[in-house]
Amino acid sequence: MKLHVSRRVRAGIVAGALGLLALSGCSASSGAAQPSGAAGGHPVKVGFFGYAASNSYTQGIFKGVKKETEAMGGTATLVDGQFDGQAQVQQINDAITSKQFDVIIITANDNLAVQEPLERAVKAGITVVVESTPVGPDFTKIDPQVQGAISVVYSPVANGQDLAKLAGMACKDVSGECQVAYMEGAPSLPLDKARTDAVVGGLKALGGNVKVLPTVTGGYTQDQGRTAYQNITQSNPKVNVVIGSTQAIAGAWLAGGDKTKIKFIGNGSPESAVQHVVNGEWYAIWAIDGSKSGETAAKYGIEHFQGKTVPTATDERELAPNKAMGTQDALKKLAFVSGYDE
Repeated sequence: MKLHVSRRVRAGIVAGALGLLALSGCSASSGAAQPSGAAGGHPVKVGFFGYAASNSYTQGIFKGVKKETEAMGGTATLVDGQFDGQAQVQQINDAITSKQFDVIIITANDNLAVQEPLERAVKAGITVVVESTPVGPDFTKIDPQVQGAISVVYSPVANGQDLAKLAGMACKDVSGECQVAYMEGAPSLPLDKARTDAVVGGLKALGGNVKVLPTVTGGYTQDQGRTAYQNITQSNPKVNVVIGSTQAIAGAWLAGGDKTKIKFIGNGSPESAVQHVVNGEWYAIWAIDGSKSGETAAKYGIEHFQGKTVPTATDERELAPNKAMGTQDALKKLAFVSGYDE
């Protein structure tokens, strides 16, 4: 899951009463609930402000957003975030000025820079749904950090802790010392740092036969993963478990060859990664259901715009197969099919 995050915080202040009013859907402008997604005499217009149109995970989420929006009688538009936080800031500002959308669903490239413009969008009467990862400075929180918004997100810290748990499960099948290597996505990103700290901390807390190897940068491409894997195995030829983004793990697995006994754990759930686990080629993946999460975000966003009461915070792990713990048994049992591929 490729994300870009900056270090700047520009927090806007919104009155508590206004936030409560927006979430209750009882403002004078929202009106009564309308059938078929209509409100104010027109179909609800949903803008999905995705990471980037070129990103497969973005397309997987938009698939769910579009499906649910159209089922509720509305229209959905993908706004290309271009993996650029400042581009999304401008896109939000433009949407406020043009009143193009009734509902904004956003997967933020910059969890801090977009906070203030999203708060202004709420004040302008736009329903805001934060999707995928939190907007705001606290990566542990599922509750909205944008006053008046709805969140359908996962915590990157919980993500890292779950990856460590999957590694602990893999190490139970290892006789003697179990060496675990983590390939970090992008060390410069605060989100990745929070996840890495959670992975490493979780692995160290396992104790037993688990030995944590030094972290390397695995990135978000097969080439980066292949290089990182080669560095790991040259320094630690007895490594047992390797964790990283699904893109990096795909490169590592190819470099390892068919006869490798290393247990691979991927962070993400493209269909190709699901099949690697089902086929026994990888040990597990952290499997968020992007398409279902997109459907949920659209449903709650539209219902809120219609004046209905909806949950303000949803943990995406609760929408995922086996709460995102994508082991072979869980994926087979649930016959999980991912909504996207890389």
